Amino acid sequence: MFDAFKMLFYSFFKSLVGKDVVVELKNDLSICGTLHSVDQFLNIKLTDISVTDPDKYPHMLSVKTCFIRGSVVRYVQLPADECDTQLLQDAARKEAAQNKQR
Repeated sequence: MFDAFKMLFYSFFKSLVGKDVVVELKNDLSICGTLHSVDQFLNIKLTDISVTDPDKYPHMLSVKTCFIRGSVVRYVQLPADECDTQLLQDAARKEAAQNKQR
């Protein structure tokens, strides 16, 4: 069942490629950038990045592209106008119903 939900989010994130997102990591670093790609493990590649707190992370100022391992992501903030929450909720309910029948 968990893999089905992971694939649901994978498909959702694939639809957001090219959009600006903010990724908050488990170490409290928040990175803003353009979503370049995402894989089935929910690893994320961002381009044109900036950090939300450059004073705390000055070493990140020269970085323009980054690869983020999916297991270190705490949150992904999405553009509100690009996020169809109703569609996502319907897909999650449908997937849960299919898994319940198994």
